[in-house]
Amino acid sequence: MTSIPDIQLPTDLIPGDGRFGSGPSKVLIPSLTALAATGDTLMGTSHRRPAVRDVVGAVRDGLRALYDLPEDHEILLGNGGATAFWDAAAFGLIENRSQHVSIGEFSSKFAKVTTGAPHLAEPDVIEAPYGTGASLRPDASIDAYALIHNETSTGVQLSVARPAGATGLVLVDGTSAAGAVAVDHSEYDVYYFSPQKAFGADGGLWLAVCSPAAIERIETLDASPRWIPPFLSLQVALDNSRKNQTNNTPAIGTLYLLAQQIDMMLAKGGLDWAIDRSETSSTTLYDWAEASDIAGPFVSDPAIRSTTTVTIDLVDEISADTVEAVLRVNGLVDTFGYRKLGRNQLRVACFPNVDPDDVALLTRAIEYVAVRL
Repeated sequence: MTSIPDIQLPTDLIPGDGRFGSGPSKVLIPSLTALAATGDTLMGTSHRRPAVRDVVGAVRDGLRALYDLPEDHEILLGNGGATAFWDAAAFGLIENRSQHVSIGEFSSKFAKVTTGAPHLAEPDVIEAPYGTGASLRPDASIDAYALIHNETSTGVQLSVARPAGATGLVLVDGTSAAGAVAVDHSEYDVYYFSPQKAFGADGGLWLAVCSPAAIERIETLDASPRWIPPFLSLQVALDNSRKNQTNNTPAIGTLYLLAQQIDMMLAKGGLDWAIDRSETSSTTLYDWAEASDIAGPFVSDPAIRSTTTVTIDLVDEISADTVEAVLRVNGLVDTFGYRKLGRNQLRVACFPNVDPDDVALLTRAIEYVAVRL
């Protein structure tokens, strides 16, 4: 193992909180304290009893308020995270053929699910080089269009929009955008995400905002001859969500942390507050990288640069792995880039829980380390 250079950051370059991970992300200490304070009233309780169902109800009601959802949109939730939701969508939302925008590791994974599904036709996959974007295109053979709002692996953020004239459902992966980026509810049918990013909770859960058209598709496919694994049944998830519960036992701590985070966001000013926090932090990083001699934004087009997961390339002479290791020793953690990209890169989460002042200190800390390398 390569030794880590002995570089100590001055105390004035140490952030108040050094957690910059893109997922699992920074969880607020007051939320953890509140969870501990529930004692024996929540953890270890049946997920079908009022104590847990009240938390699920608080999550669903809170999300409806945070996003000012139309009355006819419903919030579903289930276990397994977004990865499980891709499988569920392949059974319960895609009738025959899907189209996918594939611009990074996570958007490509959904396309691989439908490519391998024996009951579905070969999908139309629109690929673009990592670090760039792409758009959906209307096609009469497509009944479900899959888009990603924010590609966590690359730091590309796309606009959520229906293809002109398209009649299929629009399914949007909002995992690292939800809770920090605005979305027009008329432009999608399913907006799904996991809570371990901007919502400052833990993983293992998926949530999906569904339009009436999406609900109708779920019900139609459930009534069809198609076999759907019960664990992946969106009809089962719909039925249980309407009762403020999940089909099988959820991670109750995750649900509680999510409810706490939503309450905090609403108290601070709602989605506008969260968006402003993320944009302030990401702008600080991009401005620094543009002006720096040792760094530059990986995403060259400013119009599609993420406001929640910022990817920064370092010059070849300075190892990003070494910079990350030195920062970690000094308490600034999880700034590593997505490994499969294979770039000399740092990746910094700018979710609402991350203090913009801490992001500003991080840029100075990176410069301090780089100079000494």
